Amino acid sequence: MENQFESQAMQGNMPLSTNHGAHEILDVHEVLSASIGAMNTFIFLRPHVQDQELLNILDRQYAFMLDEYNITAECFKTGQDPSHPTGSYKMQMGNDTKYGLTPGQPKKPMQSANEINDAIISGFLLSCHKMGATGKTTAALESTNPVVRRVLQDSIQNCIEMAYELSLYQNKNGYYQVPQLSPQDMQAMLNMYGQADKAKDMPN
Repeated sequence: MENQFESQAMQGNMPLSTNHGAHEILDVHEVLSASIGAMNTFIFLRPHVQDQELLNILDRQYAFMLDEYNITAECFKTGQDPSHPTGSYKMQMGNDTKYGLTPGQPKKPMQSANEINDAIISGFLLSCHKMGATGKTTAALESTNPVVRRVLQDSIQNCIEMAYELSLYQNKNGYYQVPQLSPQDMQAMLNMYGQADKAKDMPN
């Protein structure tokens, strides 16, 4: 069996289930472990949610994350296409962002578990997606198995979309404020870059 495996590897005919590099194995292991941690966080926090809108977001995102975890684990184990393609998360709120800062109390860590509220919960959920996007990007860049790489890269945009949905929820409720530069500084930054021309020695 060992000689057969070595022969297949030398001929570039390695079985799909073992067609993974070491970096990929370790990084996808971290991705799947983080996904479990994120879903556990969603379950743990769900009973403490007060706002029905946040509860709907949590439930919708959890169901999507669960399916995405399963197909990632499936293709990682088999090295082949999962039972169905990666879906595309569709948030159910507008893209409007409120800009500007309103003075308020300084933020600081909780001193008691009784202080938990929707602002804190939505922050936890948002952090899960930010960590997921970072971890999946790292793993995708290290993946040698083409199926695993594709599933991961398709999943990254879903992490971004779910994070965006939560950030919009936070912004709408005043939990996350978005400052802006002065009009003059903003215009100066926007005009700082121009269109590039092709270098003379580069082919068409």
